[in-house]
Amino acid sequence: MKALQYRTIGAAPEVVTVPDPEPGPGQVLLKVTAAGVCHSDIAVMSWPAENFPYELPLTLGHEGVGTVAALGDGVTGLSEGDSVAVYGPWGCGTCAKCAEGKENYCLRADALGIRPPGLGSPGAIAEYLLVDDPRHLVPLDGLDPVAAVPLTDAGLTPYHAIKRSLPKLLPGSTAVVIGTGGLGHVAIQLLRALTPARVIALDVSEDKLRLAREVGAHEAVLSDAGAAAAVRTLTGGLGAEAVFDFVGAEPTVRTAGAVAAVEADVTIVGIGGGALPVGFGSLPFEVSVTAPYWGSRSELIEVLGLGRSGAVSVHTETYVLDEAPLAYERLHAGKINGRAVILPNG
Repeated sequence: MKALQYRTIGAAPEVVTVPDPEPGPGQVLLKVTAAGVCHSDIAVMSWPAENFPYELPLTLGHEGVGTVAALGDGVTGLSEGDSVAVYGPWGCGTCAKCAEGKENYCLRADALGIRPPGLGSPGAIAEYLLVDDPRHLVPLDGLDPVAAVPLTDAGLTPYHAIKRSLPKLLPGSTAVVIGTGGLGHVAIQLLRALTPARVIALDVSEDKLRLAREVGAHEAVLSDAGAAAAVRTLTGGLGAEAVFDFVGAEPTVRTAGAVAAVEADVTIVGIGGGALPVGFGSLPFEVSVTAPYWGSRSELIEVLGLGRSGAVSVHTETYVLDEAPLAYERLHAGKINGRAVILPNG
């Protein structure tokens, strides 16, 4: 089969031919119908050799949907041809967090060497994907694969982040979204669908701000040295009750702290390497700062339900598998609005 692999530290990913996988006991083989392209992959490919945590070559793609192609011995509850989405943050399935469906916070994954597809295990940007356990599959129930696949991360991650702050997003409140690309433009839609809060979007690109307005942002502000003052002005000097930073770089986390209201939630989702100091006097009183990761299995079911209802939709650009390296080039250059989706069997 064809697959997109990161093969050499510092090199671009390549489309190569690798052996077709076969499901062992308890495993499920999917024929991939769509796979997402994410900034996290670019971050992985920028790590130096001395810090690289995975074995190469690595098949990329941690967002995947497909149809069941074959079932390993002992698998029940699925049939060949079923259309399913892949829950990406695989865990052990038995620890206290996994028992709650929070495999994104599995307590034993590192010790057991369990890795998500595309982030240590072979990923979804391939003609076939081997899934370790049927519990990591969720029925699409009529959702289009291209529309569904970004929801497995670009939808699930902001949903998980926002859900924690829902009690603070009451009528008259404000939510700030920093970075309105793949995850951020979904966060805006989630905030509009789930809360009555006014949504202020920040980004460095007018194209991204235009997209933010299109998907429901009440205000769109250029993310520059004057952004924090602009948000303070828009909120009558009070700041925002919830701030979601989907960039996570040093300048954006500083902005996140600067626009937070008293008792606000600041949620740093992006992996840009920035950190926000927490201590008495460094932020307004009782500001909570958190850095969540992905989401739970039950939350993926909820996000797919929102997609099915039409409350959330991801702007996508599609590419065939041979064009996957180009999709990463365009993403790295900031030329993709929304999410790039690869059609491995398209």
